[in-house]
Amino acid sequence: MHELSICQALLDQVARAAVDNQASSVSQIKVRNGPLSGVDTHFLKQAFTVACLGTVAEHAELSIEPESIRVRCKVCTREGIATANALVCSNCGDWHTEVLSGDALLLVSIELEID
Repeated sequence: MHELSICQALLDQVARAAVDNQASSVSQIKVRNGPLSGVDTHFLKQAFTVACLGTVAEHAELSIEPESIRVRCKVCTREGIATANALVCSNCGDWHTEVLSGDALLLVSIELEID
């Protein structure tokens, strides 16, 4: 389950932000997860409950927003939504596309508690 190591890396970023802003704790962490990221949302939530123990984010809520897959067609240059098993242009149907979003796990925001 690589989601645990992903959570640990995420919490390292959160801890640095808390130190940089002199925060006493973190109340919420918001991430955006795309279907092509390779990160399972269910396992990420489970890993988070373990990884955050003893950290500045121990009582934080993890909020995971889904991100759609967006592609740009290399033939007609249009952008559109695609699905994980059909990365084709929604305009012309060509399969020569470039993935613009939906292939990453992104840290969107952190709510810090400052005393």
